[in-house]
Amino acid sequence: MTTHEQRETVEDSPVGWVASHIRRYVRTDGADGGTFHGVPSLLLITRGRRSGQLRRTALMYGRDGDNYLLVASNGGAAKHPAWYLNLSADPAVEIQVGAERITGQARTATGEERVRLWPVMTKVFPTYARYAKETDREIPVVVIERD
Repeated sequence: MTTHEQRETVEDSPVGWVASHIRRYVRTDGADGGTFHGVPSLLLITRGRRSGQLRRTALMYGRDGDNYLLVASNGGAAKHPAWYLNLSADPAVEIQVGAERITGQARTATGEERVRLWPVMTKVFPTYARYAKETDREIPVVVIERD
């Protein structure tokens, strides 16, 4: 159990299939749910920017050295996903990768770093490229660095 979970309740995503994925992941330490459609999956805990409550969601991820990479695609929607808005307000995050629980700091890749990391993530999940064409916003690539 992470430090946050020992002190506070963590609210799982209200989206039914995501909540189900999270429950399986937590119950099996990622043995069931550690991949989603063949893509590596982790659990991300952020602090709600308005509520202050801890929020957990399941996301596909990539790696860049020791860092974990996330894409705030929101399925190509016009708005950023709530988890991204939360970590933009408070970059302290926790992730669970398999059985390992990691605290870290999240930041949005910019400039040349984003240019370098975007193809890393479209290789992990090629549909991100389609999502980018379906929206006018630049889809953020998030870098999580361990504490």
